[in-house]
Amino acid sequence: MEKKKYTVAGTDIEEVKRLNAESGPSYNEINEMLTQCIEERKKNSNLNQKK
Repeated sequence: MEKKKYTVAGTDIEEVKRLNAESGPSYNEINEMLTQCIEERKKNSNLNQKK
């Protein structure tokens, strides 16, 4: 049986990792999604201006 790992403050590290995985996208993932959307809109805007 694996021994649980705790921080100095008593937080169960594996429980925090599990909860974080269930919580949705991270800040960096959201930032990446927004960047892709912005770049796509810029590209579409440039295509529309050339018409």
